[in-house]
Amino acid sequence: MFENLTNKLGNVFNALKKRGALTEKDVDEALKDVRVALLEADVSLEVVKDFIIKVRERAVGQEVLKSVTPGQQVVKIVNDVLIDALGTANSPLEINHSPPVVMLLVGLQGSGKTTTAGKLALHLKNKEKKKVMLASLDIYRPAAREQLRLLGEQAEVLVLPDSDGESPESITKRALASSKVQGVDVLILDTAGRTTLDNVMMTEAKNIFKLSNPSETLLVADSMTGQDAVNTAKAFNDVLNFDGVVLTKLDGDTRGGAALTIKSVVNKPIKFIGNGEKLDAIDIFYPERMADRILGMGDVVSLVERAQDVYDEKKARELSKKIAKNKFGFDDFLNQINQIKKMGNLKDTVSMIPGMSQMKDVDIDNDSFKHIEALIQSMTPKERSNPKIIDHNRKKRIAKGAGREIQEINALLKQFEQMSKMMKMVQSGGASKLMSMMQNYKQ
Repeated sequence: MFENLTNKLGNVFNALKKRGALTEKDVDEALKDVRVALLEADVSLEVVKDFIIKVRERAVGQEVLKSVTPGQQVVKIVNDVLIDALGTANSPLEINHSPPVVMLLVGLQGSGKTTTAGKLALHLKNKEKKKVMLASLDIYRPAAREQLRLLGEQAEVLVLPDSDGESPESITKRALASSKVQGVDVLILDTAGRTTLDNVMMTEAKNIFKLSNPSETLLVADSMTGQDAVNTAKAFNDVLNFDGVVLTKLDGDTRGGAALTIKSVVNKPIKFIGNGEKLDAIDIFYPERMADRILGMGDVVSLVERAQDVYDEKKARELSKKIAKNKFGFDDFLNQINQIKKMGNLKDTVSMIPGMSQMKDVDIDNDSFKHIEALIQSMTPKERSNPKIIDHNRKKRIAKGAGREIQEINALLKQFEQMSKMMKMVQSGGASKLMSMMQNYKQ
């Protein structure tokens, strides 16, 4: 997420921090590089100009240039201005009204609207404890209604049954009536999209808006389309005056222009971000956390929240007992890998650790675990429970069984030993020290 921008800004600020004292000229030179980095990230020119003016006004004051750590002060100012550009604070969904509360999703075809409907349904069911119904109003794309039905099954929420020959407006009326009868808390209406903006789509969206009187109208925009996503937001806002944005495909967006521009252009908050294909790959958008990540400071709070979501208390107690008895084995190691994979895209998760976003040359994804899993599965139950017995002959057999090289089993055994030590450190009260170290990296 935003790797290119993070790396370029990191280079600028690292150079600033190395200088003992700063002059106004130093700040101006650094801001030239920041300007280029933002423009290359596809941030609109108007937003970049405003951004640089705001940073410069604060950064050339005497209290900054004469401070003990002027470079870090400038980074703090950039962080504050970034937060302003992204929206200052998170904007919760307006869903605590008399049910059924209607949520209307609009956007272009291919933006991930139907998938987002499923993700929001799961989020509302699990996190907000709401009874949710999904309804597809897309009568044009053949697979749209079937896709939403399958997503509803996965999320285990209600889905309005299909009925051929209906208009989007009549489906809307039927969905409203059905949701009342079934005691639904939130009704999510998934509207049709087009490949380009047109009058037919906009008129249809306006009619559905008037009929459904939604508490939340959310624009779903593909972040990877950059300024096209911003232009789409402006066009929809002129017609519907929507309440917020869901930015999708942020896991594949290395630039970040849409996220940094949309709020300034339409003055509407980003409410959610999609960061993967899985149904749970959606996060509430927090501007201050995103600003930290863009500046390479990580996002410890979101990391902890993700870990809590996949936390299994029973397994944790069992693991704790094994560590205490020095019986931590490869089956446990495999369980820990599966827990990490449940936290979502690995590269995105790692980038939440302060400083890790600067690892430019490390290419990691969830497939990175495949060879480890293959090696562990090639071990006998005895070897998995007691790795110390794995000698040279056993290594050769395990490597051959997994279709890997013997160097890889050596590396795995070393990783396992390091993880065992870390687990013991956490067990003996070192977890708070570990978190403190991560937080101090940001200072």
